[in-house]
Amino acid sequence: MLQFIHATVFTGDQWLTNATVRVAKGRIQDVLTSSDPADATDETIDLAGDYLVPGLVDLQLYGGSNLFLNDQPTPDTVRHIYASHVKNGTTTLLPTIHSTSLEIMQQSMAAVQTVRQENPFGVPGIHIEGPYFNPIKRGAHSSAYVRKPTEAELETLFSANADAIRILTLAPEMFTSEQLQLLFSLKHANTRLSLGHSNATYAQATDALNSGQIPLATHLYNAMRGFESREPGIVGAVFDHDTVHASIIADGYHCDPATIRIARKLLGDRLFLISDALFANTPGLDGPRPDFSLGEFIVHFEPDPAGPGRYVNNEGKLAGSALTLIDCVRVCVEKAGIPLTDALRMATTIPATVIGMGDQIGKIQPDYVANLVRLSPALTVKTVWQIGDELTA
Repeated sequence: MLQFIHATVFTGDQWLTNATVRVAKGRIQDVLTSSDPADATDETIDLAGDYLVPGLVDLQLYGGSNLFLNDQPTPDTVRHIYASHVKNGTTTLLPTIHSTSLEIMQQSMAAVQTVRQENPFGVPGIHIEGPYFNPIKRGAHSSAYVRKPTEAELETLFSANADAIRILTLAPEMFTSEQLQLLFSLKHANTRLSLGHSNATYAQATDALNSGQIPLATHLYNAMRGFESREPGIVGAVFDHDTVHASIIADGYHCDPATIRIARKLLGDRLFLISDALFANTPGLDGPRPDFSLGEFIVHFEPDPAGPGRYVNNEGKLAGSALTLIDCVRVCVEKAGIPLTDALRMATTIPATVIGMGDQIGKIQPDYVANLVRLSPALTVKTVWQIGDELTA
């Protein structure tokens, strides 16, 4: 058995100081208070007061340090993506593809399915972002691929590896009512539909969210109709809804820190973090890539001495980030003024619940998977354990 002593533990619900966490066979066995004696026969790691937090859960990212799923939809690319992000504390992730051909979508699903069978708690599925978007809100998605759905394409999409689709982001106004009903009937129980890249009105968005079939909204504020006094838009519909969960890109570029703080106040535990990373800026690995082709766009990395940097396309539009989820946690705490407890829940417990895995990952509690991260008080990643095993460089 492995035990961590003198740890400042975030359980997912509360903080425990000078605590002991015991791990065996990849699962957490005990979480003990300082009054409980350590077992001298166990392998012991003294954290000397550092934070021990659940592994982070990122439900939207596209690449690793230098490989990109849309470009190379293979199991090796998926493994590379995971290896790049897990070094920075993200122990569960959904590799994501942006709007593309049906063939690349199917190849990506098959690749993720292969790795999912190898690493079910690390890569539990894929996030398919698009292509069924409103062209007005396509953002950096290629106009060559953004399109309306057809019944035949929907049937083909869900004909194989449908259980690997954890999130499908779409613009509901681009579907007929018959197509939406078909989608609801075809999708696997694992699949969460998410409203995004949409120009729906407040009424349209509210109807979609009230359907009971679209429980999520993708990257709040970005690529969606905004809040205005006479038309509350999708942002207003999300804020006004009782149950919808929304992701947000807290990288300091996509959203002003004040808008992150406001969203947290209004949504509480229905707001969660995503990195939206095209490539990961991971110490010890080459990357992020300085430029690459994204559909008809050439996308460039812009370094930032005050932050992790960002990607923009040749139209000057934001095209994604170059960070990992721990960077978003730091932005929430240091720039948005969100308490560390809340920021960590937004990166662990809440996204785990969103994909139906909140009883397995996202907490440090008995019987949970031992995905653990040691953080310094400055919120830098010192060590990562995946299913109880320490990751090596």
